[in-house]
Amino acid sequence: MGDFIVSARKYRPRRFDEVVGQEHVSQTLKNALKSEQLAHAFLFCGPRGVGKTTCARILAKVINCQNKTADFEPCGECSSCTAFQNNASFNISELDAASNNSVENIRSLVEQVRIPPQSGKYKVFIIDEVHMLSQSAFNAFLKTLEEPPPYAIFILATTEKHKILPTILSRCQIYDFKRISIKDIADHLSNIANQEQIEAENLALHVIAEKADGALRDALSLFDRLASGTEGKLTYQAVIKQLNILDYDIYLQVIDAMLMQDGALVLNVFDDVVKRGFEPNVFMLGLAEHVRNLLVAKDQKTIHLLEISDDLKDRYIDQAYLCSKSFLVSALDLLNQCDVHYKMAANKRLHLEIHLIKLTYIQKVIKANPLVENGGQKKNDLDQIPTKGQQEERQKEEPEKKINPPHKQEEEAKPNDLPEERTDEKTYTPSSEETDKTVPTPKSPKKKSLIIGPALKNTEDIVKAVEEEAAEQAEKENLLNLDNLLQVWQEYADDTPSPSLKNVMESASITCQDNTVTVLVGTLVGKNMIKQESDLSSFIREKLNADDMSLIVEVDPSMVPEDTGPVKPQTIAQKYDFLVQKNPLVKKLVEEFKLKPEE
Repeated sequence: MGDFIVSARKYRPRRFDEVVGQEHVSQTLKNALKSEQLAHAFLFCGPRGVGKTTCARILAKVINCQNKTADFEPCGECSSCTAFQNNASFNISELDAASNNSVENIRSLVEQVRIPPQSGKYKVFIIDEVHMLSQSAFNAFLKTLEEPPPYAIFILATTEKHKILPTILSRCQIYDFKRISIKDIADHLSNIANQEQIEAENLALHVIAEKADGALRDALSLFDRLASGTEGKLTYQAVIKQLNILDYDIYLQVIDAMLMQDGALVLNVFDDVVKRGFEPNVFMLGLAEHVRNLLVAKDQKTIHLLEISDDLKDRYIDQAYLCSKSFLVSALDLLNQCDVHYKMAANKRLHLEIHLIKLTYIQKVIKANPLVENGGQKKNDLDQIPTKGQQEERQKEEPEKKINPPHKQEEEAKPNDLPEERTDEKTYTPSSEETDKTVPTPKSPKKKSLIIGPALKNTEDIVKAVEEEAAEQAEKENLLNLDNLLQVWQEYADDTPSPSLKNVMESASITCQDNTVTVLVGTLVGKNMIKQESDLSSFIREKLNADDMSLIVEVDPSMVPEDTGPVKPQTIAQKYDFLVQKNPLVKKLVEEFKLKPEE
C-alpha cells in the first residue's frame, strides 16, 4: 500500500474561506472574532458531511493563533497552529460522544477543564456527536457548561439537534449548517480533479453531486471510488454505470415518445430499464423528477431551480418547449397516484405500465376537451407558442395572416371586435322529414375546471358531468322575498322551545330589500334574544338559498302598546278598597268583627 489519503482528509479545509457552502457560518464567526465577542459555548448542527467538525477545528485553531491574518484566518505557521496540525496541541481536546457517552467520560472532561492552558489564551473542547451523551452525562456536564472558567470554550457538534436537552441548547450559540448545493459540490470536485490531474466531464461531476444529497464528504468518497475505477478519466457514461443509475437520455426519450403518442416505444424503453436490473419504482420516481424539471423549465422565473449542468439544461428547455403545462401537470398527478398505490399493487410492473399508457394518450383527452386545459376555459391556440415548423406551415396556409406573440395580438384587438365566422366547416341541412321532429336544445354547460384522475375519462363523460353541474346550479335559485321570508320566519318561531322568543318573533315587524332583512322589535330585550339566535341566519339562508343575506335587528319603541288598564293596588288600604268593590260583604265582615285594616 502507498501513501494514499482519501480526498475528504487530504483536501479538508484549514481556513474559513476554504469551507464550501457555509459562508453564513464562516462570516458570523469571523465577525465575532473581530469584535472580540466570543461565546463560551457553540453548537454546530446540520446534516452529515457539511463541515461542522471542520469549522469547529478551524475556530479552535484561530482562537489561539498568535499571528491572525487581517480577515481573522489562522496563519498556519505559528507554534499553536503547527502543534494543532501535528495533533500535538494541549489546548485543543476532542471527544467523540458516540463512543464516550458515559458519566465517567464527562467527569474526566470536567477535570481537564480545571487545568488552565499551558500556552495561549484559551483552552478549547470539541465534542462531536454530542446528542449521543446519556441523560446522566448531560446532567454532569450542565453546570460546567453554564459557568466554565474564563479560558474554556466548548464547541459541540451534532446531526440531531432535537435530541439535545433544552437546558443545553439555552447555554449555547446555535449555528445551523445547510445542505451544500449541487453546483458548489460540482465546482469543488472540479478543482480537486484539476489538482489530481483527473479528466472529468462536468456532467459526470453533477451526477456525483446529485448522488451525494448535499453532503460534501459523501461526494468526495464517491469521487475517490469512481476515479480509481476509471483510471483517471471520469466520463458520464462510466459514472452512471458504476453508480447504477438511469441516464437522463432514458427520460428524455420516454417523454418524446409520449409526445408522439407512441405507446409501443414507451413500453419497450421501460422493458429495457427493467432488464438492466432497475426496480420499476426507481424508474417511476426518476420520471416524476424529470417531469418536474420540465415544468420548472417552462418559465423563465423558475428556470434557476434546475440543478443540472448547463449542457443538459438546454436539452430540458428544448423538450419543455414542446410540452404543454396541462400535460406536465396531469403527468405529475398520475405519477404521484402511481407512487401512492405502488406498494399495494400485486403486480407492480403492470401497475406502472398502466400509468405509462395513460400518460402516453392523455393528450387526446386534453385536445378533445377544451375544458380540461386552461382551467375550464376554451383553449386559445395562441396560449402555446408554435414551433418554428408550425409557424412556417401556418404562413403557407394563410399567407395574409401573421403570427404575433399573444401580448401584441391583445394590443391590436379592439374591444368590440367579434370573431369572424368560419366558412370552411361543412354545414348540415336537415331533410323535410327530420324538420318535423322536435329537436331539443342542449343546455350550455357551465365552465368548470376538470382534473384528470387515475382513470382517463372520455369526452362524453366529461360533458355529461359539466351539464349535471350546470343543472344543479340552475336549481339553486335565490328565493329571498317577503312572502317566503315570513313563512320561514314563522316556521322557525314554531319550532323554537322558548315561549318568550316565539312571542318576540311573532310580534316583530319584518321588511326585505335586496339581500338585507330588517327586523323591528319593541324592546331591547327582544333584540338581544334574536341576536343570540346564531342558527336563525343560517336557517334562513339555507331555506331560501340566499348565501349573501344579511340580518339587521333594530328597536322601535313605538311598537310597545300603551297600558290603559286599571292601576294595580299597592298599599293595604288600596287592596281593601279593591276587595270591597269586588265583594261588599267584605266590608260587612270587617264591621261585624270590628276589624280595622292597617294603612
